[in-house]
Amino acid sequence: MIALSLAEISSIVGGQPADIPDLDAQVTGPVVIDSRLAAPGSLFAAFAGERADGHDYAATAVETGAVAVLATRPVGVPALVVDDVERALGALARAVVERLGTTVVALTGSAGKTSTKDLVAQLLTRVAPTVWTPGSLNNEIGLPLTALRAEADTRHLVLEMGARGIGHIRYLTGLTPPRIGVVLNVGSAHIGEFGGREQIAQAKGELVEALPEDGIAILNADDSYVRDMASRTKARVVTFGEAPEADIRAENVRLTENGRPAFTLHTPSGCGDVTMRLYGEHHVSNALAAAAVASELGMPVDEIAQALSEAESLSRWRMEVAERPDGVTIVNDAYNANPESMRAALRALVAMGGARRGEGGRTWAVLGQMAELGDEALTEHDAVGRLAVRLNVSKLVAVGGREAAWLQMGAYNEGSWGEESVHVSDAQAAVDLLRSELRPGDVVLVKASRSVGLEKVAAALLADGTGEGEVAAR
Repeated sequence: MIALSLAEISSIVGGQPADIPDLDAQVTGPVVIDSRLAAPGSLFAAFAGERADGHDYAATAVETGAVAVLATRPVGVPALVVDDVERALGALARAVVERLGTTVVALTGSAGKTSTKDLVAQLLTRVAPTVWTPGSLNNEIGLPLTALRAEADTRHLVLEMGARGIGHIRYLTGLTPPRIGVVLNVGSAHIGEFGGREQIAQAKGELVEALPEDGIAILNADDSYVRDMASRTKARVVTFGEAPEADIRAENVRLTENGRPAFTLHTPSGCGDVTMRLYGEHHVSNALAAAAVASELGMPVDEIAQALSEAESLSRWRMEVAERPDGVTIVNDAYNANPESMRAALRALVAMGGARRGEGGRTWAVLGQMAELGDEALTEHDAVGRLAVRLNVSKLVAVGGREAAWLQMGAYNEGSWGEESVHVSDAQAAVDLLRSELRPGDVVLVKASRSVGLEKVAAALLADGTGEGEVAAR
């Protein structure tokens, strides 16, 4: 973080100093919410959680080097006492961003936020110093923590913005006002909480409503809900997609034999060929959104195409592909799942399996619950099970309770009456089954909502292949 005195921070957050011998002391390090991450010059924000209260670790943070603690009560060490630590953190983030004058790029959407944010970051770091959201820390705490990582030379701040209700994104844009806003899609993720796609669109569109007149709204031309957001912004609109009218578009889209997307990128300033290192056709849309941001910030099209072709996954458990020494390939996409990402992952699995078919390999889809679908849950799980059959996935392993049973039922109703699909109770049962069945050349996709914990399946299978849990990643 840029250097600020405790007096300056106190003024910004409206804090009352407690046990502070020197208000001129400078915070020069990161702002952290985990006392174990405190370092010399840092500021520790004490949150009271369900399992632990950060105030109990204030002394430890200061002993480790924190200059002071942001707290709701005196803690016996230097502290700025505020009514609400979350609000104070947000106020501090806004003040820092305004002081820096950095260009804020904000992204939202039902699916692909983290992957697209990682792509944007990898493009913009080639242009100028860039800070971006680590993983998917996209809420009221994670976003200001990211913003506070910006330093004096930071030119671009790339922020992922999530929402679980109307008003959430409006609040986040108030903390870090964006100049460029990207809306990827309006899908089924969290539809149970929002109540319908119209409500999701209303929430996501809060991003473009927050843009200034000299800002840029980057919208998905292939999604009607997103396309219609053009009427909700004062900013200039730039579109991306495969639609012929899109400003930034992809043509000749295809998957390579190993499941990686390739396409020709078209921009107003020229064209370039892209072959990505990521897996799955859904990354084409993500790449176009990233290309639109980079193009608007002055990056030449040939450099954009090269950067997209060299970009890698920066976040865990998102189509992580690793091959065991015995020739079994594990695709760990277990961080999260919704109907759109499930369909994309299954198609990527089939493409990857096609490249291994000559080796006698089979495709395995180890799938679990897609959470927060509300009244759509039965229909959507049934549809994914049916799609697995239509795509000719060799084996479907549905893991878990009722929703997994619906996955298996969809496969059965689509014609999977033999051993092509099976329902097992939990992750361990899936591991036991796969250990007895896998053979060289097989490709295994592991995917479910984060709460299901199917990353344990991928980890166990990878450890089986090496004896020490080490993998030959590719």
